[in-house]
Formats: sequence, structure tokens, C-alpha cells
Amino acid sequence: MKVSELGEFGLIELLAEIATKARGKALLVDIGDDAAAWRTKAAIQLATTDALIQDVHFTLSTITWRELGWKALAVNLSDIAAMGGAPQYALVSLGLPGDTEVEHVAQLYEGMVELTQRYDVAIAGGNIVAAPLVVLSLAVIGTAKGNILTRSAAAPGDQIAVTGYLGTSGAGLAMLKKGLQFDDETTTYLREAHLKPHPRIAEGQILASNGVKAAIDLSDGLVSDLAKVCKASRVGAHLRVEKIPIHPLVSAAFKQDCLNLALSGGEDYELLFTGRVEVMDRVKGLMPCPISVIGEIVNKEPGRVRLLNEQGKEIGVERGGWEHFAPRNESGLSKPGY
Repeated sequence: MKVSELGEFGLIELLAEIATKARGKALLVDIGDDAAAWRTKAAIQLATTDALIQDVHFTLSTITWRELGWKALAVNLSDIAAMGGAPQYALVSLGLPGDTEVEHVAQLYEGMVELTQRYDVAIAGGNIVAAPLVVLSLAVIGTAKGNILTRSAAAPGDQIAVTGYLGTSGAGLAMLKKGLQFDDETTTYLREAHLKPHPRIAEGQILASNGVKAAIDLSDGLVSDLAKVCKASRVGAHLRVEKIPIHPLVSAAFKQDCLNLALSGGEDYELLFTGRVEVMDRVKGLMPCPISVIGEIVNKEPGRVRLLNEQGKEIGVERGGWEHFAPRNESGLSKPGY
């Protein structure tokens, strides 16, 4: 069997099964969540890694080197945020063609440093090798105080909520790839949403310290990522599509496709989390960003996400998010990360 036949998530399950033979006793969370976690005498340590590859995850015709540095680090910080942790150190490995301009590599690092200064993260080292295309492989180490958020802690009766707005990154990608023209406000908003995501680090820590137990960052798309939570927690989910938060600029620019972008666009790097009503009521008043309750966890059909309209009737979705090794979506680009 080829990896294209098994698929990204089937391959992850296979490798996770093999890797359990080398599982350390101190591990709290390993392969299959947003980050690994293990306990030390002083704290819970978190670690995550992601790779971005030219013409798979990005094209240099639609992203600046500074934006590329920002995004490469942001997607890793988002994994730490999804565990309720605080990032501390980053390791950066670069694969570069020999004709890459030195100034471009400097701009790449400037983009990363701009983000590290916001979140008190240190670039502690890394590696550089020659490669036929630009490859960025980052690892981030962080810590968590007390509770950590996991994909396997959702329970029947929990409400499902998300931070911010969904579909903005997918809308930004569509704009860049198709050369769509919008007014200056929309263009700036969509470009930044796709190329300079803001990891919800403070929000993740608020969730972890106020009773939330289950969370994931939305990298592969709402439906796809919620299904991962449901599978890990052995539950099902009902999503109320009229509750899904879509920014007015996205609704205006993509009237016919805005819902599909919100459901399956991916790379929003918002947090999806679940909790009891009283927990949700508490965190809503503490979060520095909008929170939307969009559905509920149910005790049936483990791993199944049903989309319901305002009348409670199930509706379909055009596509269910990104998976490596599957046929490319209309953008031709894929998504980083587990």
C-alpha cells in the first residue's frame, strides 16, 4: 500500500502505534494531539513541530519572506496555544537553494522575531542545509501550569465554541491564488488573515485555567478538526451552521462560498473548545476576543459531525478539510501539521 492510499491520518495512526513501543513513562500526551506533553518536577513540558515546504504549503509569488517567517512560527505557537500552554523556545531548521538571496533569509528571521517579541519566545538554535526548494521545519518548546487541553476530553452535553471568525484564511488564500480584487480594507484583512495568523496563546491559557478540558486549533478546517476531537473523545457532534461566526468582510466578498470557507477552509488558527454551559458562561467574560457557541457534543456516532440548519435538519458540505496525500483542493496547496 502506498501512503497516498492510506492517507495522512491513517499513516499517523500507523506510526503512532509503532511509536508506542518507545513511549516514555513521563509522557502525558503523545502523537495525535496538537503537541506532546510530559511532566517534569517543575512543570508540564510541551513540544510541537511543523514543516512548511515551498510549493506545497506556500508559494513565494504570494507571500513575502517576512510574512513567511511570521507564519512558520505562528502555526507552531498555535499548537502550544491549543494545549493551554506558554511557548518558550523555538528551533529553526532551514533548507535553502544556493541561489537564495541572503537578504531574503534575513527578512525571514525578522518575521519570526517580530512574533517572538509579542509572546516572549526565544529562537534558541536550529540547522541550515542545502535543498532544491525552501523548507522550514520549526519546533517549539513550552510549558503548562496545572491542566492541559487535549482532543480526547470532550464529553456528551458539552457546548462547542470557537474563538474569532472562521473562513478568513481560506478567503485570503482564494483572493491571492485567483487574483481577486477587493477594496483596500478587505484586501488587507484577508491577506493578513491568511499570511499572518495570530495564535491564541492568552486565550488557550484562560481556557485551561477556567474549567475547559478539550480543545484543538483550527488548522485543517472546522469540520475536519472537530471530527478529530470527536474521534479522540469517542463522541459525536452537532454543528448549528447559522451560529458559525463569519466576518462581514468575508460574507460580502464571498457571498456564495463563505459558509463552505468557514466549514472547510482551514488555517484560521482559531481555537475550538468544548465545555459545560457554566464553564462557557465563565470564559466568555474573560476572553479578549469574540467567542461563539456553535453546537453541542452528543453521545452517539463517535467521530461523526452532523451539520444542522436553523430547522434542525442535516445539510451537506462540499469538502471536509485538508488531508495530505489526498487529491489537491482547488487552491492546489495543502496544510501543515498533524
